[in-house]
Amino acid sequence: MDAGRSASPKLLTVSIRTTKQNFKSNKFMDTNIITIRRIVPNIYSDNLEKSKIFYNGFLGMELVIDMEWILTFASKDNPTAQITILQNDKKEKPNNESIFVSIEISDVDKMYERAKKLNCNITYQITNEPWGVRRFFVSDPNGATINLLTHIN
Repeated sequence: MDAGRSASPKLLTVSIRTTKQNFKSNKFMDTNIITIRRIVPNIYSDNLEKSKIFYNGFLGMELVIDMEWILTFASKDNPTAQITILQNDKKEKPNNESIFVSIEISDVDKMYERAKKLNCNITYQITNEPWGVRRFFVSDPNGATINLLTHIN
């Protein structure tokens, strides 16, 4: 092995240790420069039409991007609250069982009644939790769990 290659791992090791140290001491990033503007969950789907019905029809989100292979839905009241559904191009059905998305809404009781009326797959009945939220879970058509909640005053 030449000298250039043997030096690289040592430099990398020093770099990683410095990064971990800076991260722990909060010197990793100047938070005055960078702002996180949004975080968008992405879910793969074998049926984009069912996703349209669920996210637009049930949740009332606006379809803001439809490119036939990607759908992005946004809250009508808070347009940075978004979720993206991507067409699954693989032969295997996507496994979205580990996806768990929490959505805070203004009236969880009305949404719960709507879910029952539309025969949504309710996987956790409406409950007041000891930590101050009222919530229920539904499965989206892709197998992801959607936690719909309201904070209790």
